[in-house]
Amino acid sequence: MTTLFDTVLVANRGEIAVRVVRTLRRLGIRSVAVYSDADARARHVAEADTAVRIGPPAASGSYLSAERIVDAALRTGAQAVHPGYGFLAENAAFARACADAGLVFVGPPASAVELMGDKIRAKETVKAAGVPVVPGSSGSGLTDAQLVAAAEEIGVPVLLKPSAGGGGKGMRLVRDLAALPEEIAAARREARGSFGDDTLLLERWIDRPRHIEIQVLADAHGGVIHLGERECSLQRRHQKLIEEAPSPLLDAATRAAMGEAAVRAARSCGYTGAGTVEFIVPGDDPSSYFFMEMNTRLQVEHPVTEMVTGLDLVEWQIRTAAGEHLPLAQEDVVLDGHAVEARICAETVSVTAGSPAFLPSGGSVLLLREPDGEGVRTDSGLAQGTEVGSLYDPMLSKVIAHGPDRATALRRLRAALAATVTLGVPTNAGFLRRLLADPDVVAGRLDTGLVERVAAGLVPDGVPDEVYAAAALLDLAGDPEPTAAGATGRGAAPGWTDPFSVPGGWRLGGEPAWTVHRFKVPGRDPVEVRTRGPVDAAEVRVGDAPPVPASLAVGPDGRPALALDGVVHTFHHRTAADGTRWLGRDGDGWALQPHDPVEELLRGGGASASGGALTAPMPGTVTVVKTSVGEEVVAGQSLLVVEAMKMEHVIAAPHDGTVTELDVTPGSTVAMDQVLAVVAPREDA
Repeated sequence: MTTLFDTVLVANRGEIAVRVVRTLRRLGIRSVAVYSDADARARHVAEADTAVRIGPPAASGSYLSAERIVDAALRTGAQAVHPGYGFLAENAAFARACADAGLVFVGPPASAVELMGDKIRAKETVKAAGVPVVPGSSGSGLTDAQLVAAAEEIGVPVLLKPSAGGGGKGMRLVRDLAALPEEIAAARREARGSFGDDTLLLERWIDRPRHIEIQVLADAHGGVIHLGERECSLQRRHQKLIEEAPSPLLDAATRAAMGEAAVRAARSCGYTGAGTVEFIVPGDDPSSYFFMEMNTRLQVEHPVTEMVTGLDLVEWQIRTAAGEHLPLAQEDVVLDGHAVEARICAETVSVTAGSPAFLPSGGSVLLLREPDGEGVRTDSGLAQGTEVGSLYDPMLSKVIAHGPDRATALRRLRAALAATVTLGVPTNAGFLRRLLADPDVVAGRLDTGLVERVAAGLVPDGVPDEVYAAAALLDLAGDPEPTAAGATGRGAAPGWTDPFSVPGGWRLGGEPAWTVHRFKVPGRDPVEVRTRGPVDAAEVRVGDAPPVPASLAVGPDGRPALALDGVVHTFHHRTAADGTRWLGRDGDGWALQPHDPVEELLRGGGASASGGALTAPMPGTVTVVKTSVGEEVVAGQSLLVVEAMKMEHVIAAPHDGTVTELDVTPGSTVAMDQVLAVVAPREDA
């Protein structure tokens, strides 16, 4: 019988590092975490048996440094390295570096990583093995002109894809040949930043496709099986949001055929360990499917397969890496029930000019509540107090629900998302909860464009009045308590409150006056809330709406409950050090900042806004500056590019005019809402 490792180093961070450590602990294997300076107090560091600092916050000097990770493994006596996903997980040079140092790489051979990591060679290899592939460009190292020529031959729409990486990064859907050169430049830039390689390929885009992938397991003795499929069609910008197993589309015969194709693909590259073969299915015709790529690592969505098969995929990664035979034949694999996963990401969700906007966010986790219960699992890298910055991927955690059928799994996941709280860091949990209630999602009518089509209707139109009302009454509830016995000041007597020291609107000889509370939610106009009377029997007026009766009480669980016009609303609540009130409910969260219009005017906010200020839509780094002070620009012209959490956002001119201010250069780190440049409108515009 093969002996498992004594110590394994986990070369990753966040929720996947915590996930791997959990299995290592169950197997009795000592775990070693690695961390950058930004992650010194991270949850994965605390949960591992030991941890090693590997460098500065930037991933290039820490999590992407094969030399530092191998050194950490050798220093701590590790025999193997588990790469997780992302960073170096699909880096053949890293796999070789581990082998050269006498370490076992918990994954496939470097040759398989290299082959399947090159999407061009991968397509050629699996095609030779009898696996159908998507029509597209041929050859590697194509120039921009060759890519344009291939697009002209195939016809639009086409999809640009980096050859060296996955996860949707660097992918561009192009429907207009005139836009192709600029999209090629952007795709190369993002691929170079994410994978260190800007080689691109081009494929025919299939409208309304379904994205279905097959999980494979292979040992070093020739054993290869598949564990069924996962439906990953609910995506945004080629990034998966919701995954489920099994697919509501496939029948048993199609599942077996696609599974066998995946096994052939794995055998064609000499694969070992856990891997995923991804297919694209045109429309709702499961009999027609094409190979897209193979991910030579554990997938983010692996928990749904675990929950329907009862297998721990990390455990079998470890066991096959140690040389064990797979204990199962294909006929032994049984799928039990249904599982659905939602990816919780740090991002703000809003609608701008009728279009949904999803932008990376950040902050400090002030309050954390992660769901559990029957059929519910949370994989998370968060802890209360965690600082979420813009250096790494925005995914924070995953919430997974299992049930005897799809309807039960969906219902349990919606409830779990409603119970998810991350005050201090905006997330997409509320959006995902509403997405899972969409009629097409509930019915299983899925395709990769569905989210984009329905997203605008899933984003609340503004901040609910009850949120502003709760914040205002919380301000009142924070008034001074009755003065303690023996205190002095303003003639204070024991048990007496000076009415002039509280903002309750008290005045001599008349009914209470209105107290004004001004709040600003990022990305929205300031709102004025007026309250009158005590917290437990008040009137509240939000904006220009008529006043309504309201009261606020704190429940036994410490959560504030607002009764507004006869309806009770219960929130989670925390106040940040800068006075921002965070309120959360049903997966949504709001940050209400105290707003002083005079202070804003003194800072120049009003002048800048009227002058065409361009502000950072998210915290991040300026990567490209395409303009200069004094330049004449036209509306819609790209002026700057801001990158955060591996996502680029183009800052364009709001109108025709002249650039009068430019406050950043390439490499500048910027905060959300920071002024980047000002475009003065053209006088005749």
